[in-house]
Amino acid sequence: MASADWLRAARAARALSVVTLVWLGVESSLGLIAGMAAHSVALLGWGLSALVEAAASLIVVWRFTGSRTLSAGAELRARRAVAVSFWVLAPYLVLHVAYDLGAGHRAEASALGIAVTAVSLVSMPALGLAKRRLGARLASPSTSGEGTQNLICAVMAGGVLAGLWLNTLGWWWVDPAMAVTLALVAAREGMRAWRGHACCH
Repeated sequence: MASADWLRAARAARALSVVTLVWLGVESSLGLIAGMAAHSVALLGWGLSALVEAAASLIVVWRFTGSRTLSAGAELRARRAVAVSFWVLAPYLVLHVAYDLGAGHRAEASALGIAVTAVSLVSMPALGLAKRRLGARLASPSTSGEGTQNLICAVMAGGVLAGLWLNTLGWWWVDPAMAVTLALVAAREGMRAWRGHACCH
């Protein structure tokens, strides 16, 4: 039987995931619009990663709803679904970088991209750390994995911001390099989530 404290933590994890889901819908839409306008593969990848994060948020909401709240089987399925959500992003980023380099596309400055990534850089660390703490309390790798995605989102936002700025100095290669780096990070974190290590590190 779960304790009252555990059940409160489960409700908090679900509520944080719902809040994150709403923000990620806005973030992803604006990021994709800005990325397409600026021909920035890193900005596009960041916008798509927000969709991947949204999938992880939906998974955690599913995990802590109804009878699944106390189900160990639901936690296992949720953890693996979060891992798959990490893996969805990696091949897209690599293929898109290859396409853009082959077509000779170069990222351009984007005021909208700078604004939305700056907001994410500030807000996502707080959400990510809160979810990782809840994940540890709940022994829930799916919750911790979602928090890790939020922290990665913040790091990616910082990288995309740096790439957009460095591009104005002629360092066009920073944008595709950042996108490939994000693909590698997503693949690694997917493996960690699949193995259930997200709670411990």
